[in-house]
Amino acid sequence: MAFLAGSLGFERFQVNGDQPAEFTQEHLDILEGLTSGKFEATSEETSQIGFLGGQHLFDQSYDLGKNVIHGALHCAIRIDTNQIPSAIRKAWLQMELNALTAENPERRPTKSQRQEAKDAVEARCEMEVKSGKYHRMAQFPILWDAQSSIFYFGGSSPTACTHAADLMERGFGIELERITVGKLAQNWATRNNQVEALESISPAIFHPSHPGCEAHWSNADSRLPDYLGNEFLLWLWHNTETDSDTIALTDGSEVTAMFAKNLVLECPLGESGKESISSEIPTKLPEAMEAIRSGKMPRKAGLVLVRFGQQYDLTLQAESFSISGAKLQADKEAQGAEVLESRIDAIRTLNETVDLLFESFCKLRVSKEWDRRLETISHWIAPHRAAKKRPAA
Repeated sequence: MAFLAGSLGFERFQVNGDQPAEFTQEHLDILEGLTSGKFEATSEETSQIGFLGGQHLFDQSYDLGKNVIHGALHCAIRIDTNQIPSAIRKAWLQMELNALTAENPERRPTKSQRQEAKDAVEARCEMEVKSGKYHRMAQFPILWDAQSSIFYFGGSSPTACTHAADLMERGFGIELERITVGKLAQNWATRNNQVEALESISPAIFHPSHPGCEAHWSNADSRLPDYLGNEFLLWLWHNTETDSDTIALTDGSEVTAMFAKNLVLECPLGESGKESISSEIPTKLPEAMEAIRSGKMPRKAGLVLVRFGQQYDLTLQAESFSISGAKLQADKEAQGAEVLESRIDAIRTLNETVDLLFESFCKLRVSKEWDRRLETISHWIAPHRAAKKRPAA
């Protein structure tokens, strides 16, 4: 029940289509109809996915009091697999080939021997799968917040994430769209009549070693500006180092930000590799500055954010804006049902805070002020460049 207790990590999806004003027994009936745990071992390698009540791996019960909390539907999905690991398949194949080629010159298998070995492995796989020996189960918490139209998936596995989205769409007739940093930027631009301005920008060149093009880790199939996530973290780093750690947000509130615990940087060209730095304040270490001076860009960072007197500790992935290791402050005065309600509120406020901080960057990024700020950041990264530009006395 990661969303309701302890630290949490998640991917986010925007929920499109008909959405409920509130969750009712009808929604629980849908969960019941697609409940996990009906797995039966067969002779075929399969994967099955279904819902769970959320308390444990075998929880198949649903209740409005347990699963509907403060306008959000909380439960879990379970993915059952019955597949032979590829490493084991390869080992079995090699064992069969070794036995068949024991008398061969130079122990090289013939074409017929290769086929015989493959057939033997398939037969063994069929027998092992049917026995249930390789039946594996994995559980992932999920949260559907009707108030914000966001679906949270409590895991980082791309395959499991896709399975969960497919199950939700099939069960509830909704459409889920993954929220990446590019999607957040697009949503912000649409709300603020800045679509044309957003579409006119391109990756910034902070320093001669930056290519000014899409990084090698970019999704070539996406037309969204996910590179803004890397620029956002660099801008935030510069802002907290040289200006102020308190930043005005677009809703009129303020957030205090600090880098903490971990920082991952990587070369956009894929030439000088990746660097992971662990420290109380990683951006204060000289190797962090050396990394960006060599052309690396931040891809993941530990952050501490404070807004409305509440502190949030988290790790933010730049391109996807997925969150991991998030710690939320508990409401010490809450009792009974209020404990879980305050937890849901904290999750909502955490996401709102992160998104508003990014929107402050978007507002700057499409403005005329950005060129001046880009030059300032470039001089901060490579101060000798600024010195060369100073006129002679």
